[in-house]
Amino acid sequence: MNDVVRNEILSLGRAAHDLTESTYQANQSKRGEPGWGEKQRILLADMALHLLQTALKEGELSEEGLKRNLFSILTISDQLVPGLEMKSVAGRLYSA
Repeated sequence: MNDVVRNEILSLGRAAHDLTESTYQANQSKRGEPGWGEKQRILLADMALHLLQTALKEGELSEEGLKRNLFSILTISDQLVPGLEMKSVAGRLYSA
């Protein structure tokens, strides 16, 4: 990927990240309330955008950053896709 394309994707990603974070912060839902699932989906999108930034950052891919991103995505996904034990998979990222 050339630098122009990388920078354009990262720029669009930052704009999407800003919108996602402000939307998440505006959602006042608490666990167990009707809007909680939507709030978690927004948080999952936010974490996916963090993964995008980690993946496209110049230089070597940060193994620690990638672990952090995947841990967050799996932990949030565990609530959205019950029965797959994604949180236990997430825990293994740091025990390895």
